Amino acid sequence: MKTVSGSVALVLGSVLLAGCAGPSLTGTTYSRSEARQVHYVRYGVVDSVTPVVIEGRTDGVVGTGAGAIVGGIAGSNVGGGSGRTVGAVLGAVAGGMLGNKIESSATRKQGQEITVRLDNGETLSLVQEVDGGQFFRPGERVRLLESSGATRVAY
Repeated sequence: MKTVSGSVALVLGSVLLAGCAGPSLTGTTYSRSEARQVHYVRYGVVDSVTPVVIEGRTDGVVGTGAGAIVGGIAGSNVGGGSGRTVGAVLGAVAGGMLGNKIESSATRKQGQEITVRLDNGETLSLVQEVDGGQFFRPGERVRLLESSGATRVAY
């Protein structure tokens, strides 16, 4: 039985990590719904850049669900009789909490707060994921692309 539960844990762990991959928040990654859409363009110069952390997902069911399943299976191997049921319930709760934390940590991103002075004199600040470890630098000329309430900074 331990071999089966170990295999289940391995498979569910793989599913958990695969399910944690969220959409990219860089300036060069577009969702399918953004393709072939008009983006309004404004130009400006980067005024400042501050490294930030973009929090990971805490609303995903993959981490919580996979953790609960693994924890429930592991907990059901503890004790005997009604102790197994209690172990399964406690294991599921603990596993769900741990899975949620793992998903949050796995989806956390390095971000940058970019302050841009637009050509019209307006100043805007946006946060987006760092693309390939490359931060924008003050003095760089950039484009701000706006569509459907979302704005991104790009070269």
